[in-house]
Amino acid sequence: MTDQLEHIADVPVFVLGADGPTLATENDALDLIVAAGHHGADAKWAAVPASRLCSDFFTLSTGFAGMIAQKFTSYGVGLAILGDVSGYASKPFQDWVRETNKGRHVWFARDKQHLAELLRG
Repeated sequence: MTDQLEHIADVPVFVLGADGPTLATENDALDLIVAAGHHGADAKWAAVPASRLCSDFFTLSTGFAGMIAQKFTSYGVGLAILGDVSGYASKPFQDWVRETNKGRHVWFARDKQHLAELLRG
C-alpha cells in the first residue's frame, strides 16, 4: 500500500504504507505533517506503521519520540502509531504508550480498526 488519504470513522487520516523510508529526523516529521495537509480534506491525523519508525523512537531517553509527538501536537495533526509495539518492552516506553492513549493527540493502535474505535471515542 502506498501513502494515501483515508477516511477512518469519518475522519480524514493520512495513512503511510508499510513500505517506505523510515521516519528518523525532525524534518521527516515535518514532511509528514505537510503531506497530511496537502490531501484536499486536510488530514486531521497521520497514521504511521511502527515499522516505519527509527529505533530511537522506541528509546525514550533519546528524546526523539517526545520531539515527534510535540511537532504533531504543535501543528494540530494527530499522530497514530499502527502496529504491535509490545516488543518495545521497556517500562518507560510502555508507560508512555498507556499515557498517550489517554490523550487526544498521540495514540498507539493495533491496526486501523482499533484506530477507528479510538477516533469514535
